[in-house]
Amino acid sequence: MKQLTHYDIKNTEQKFPITIVCDAIRTPENIGMCFRVAESFGVSKIYLHESSPSIENRIVKKTARNTITQIEHELYHDFPSLIQQLKKENNTIIGIEITDESINISDYNFNTHQKIVLLLGSERQGIEAINLADATVAIPMYGKNSSMNVIHSLAITLYEVTNQLFKK
Repeated sequence: MKQLTHYDIKNTEQKFPITIVCDAIRTPENIGMCFRVAESFGVSKIYLHESSPSIENRIVKKTARNTITQIEHELYHDFPSLIQQLKKENNTIIGIEITDESINISDYNFNTHQKIVLLLGSERQGIEAINLADATVAIPMYGKNSSMNVIHSLAITLYEVTNQLFKK
């Protein structure tokens, strides 16, 4: 067995009809990792709140590596207005959040939607206006802790979504 280098690996590049909306994520590391994870899963676009760390932030750039230039992104000002606009464009809005109506992520059928928006909540407050989501999905956890880092949740969710869409 030999470990492969970046030069040995040729990924099948594919864009999926997935958009990410970051609801006021505050840490530069999480913004940078959002780009890095999103690009690796073929996400089409990322929306960042204007109060989030800038893509010019040195920590964002370092964490994202070169993925900021590889994925479309845009700033937004008003979360409810953005969500309403995305709904008008026939997107299904799915919050990655633990709610009293959340569906286990492995039980959710992402294939029934043509365009998907994944909502990521802020590190402390979660998704501010969760009632704007069409559905929420939760990741089963088996330890004592009831939450995980927002980008870890994103990575797990993108794995599940793209796995289902790829098999379509």
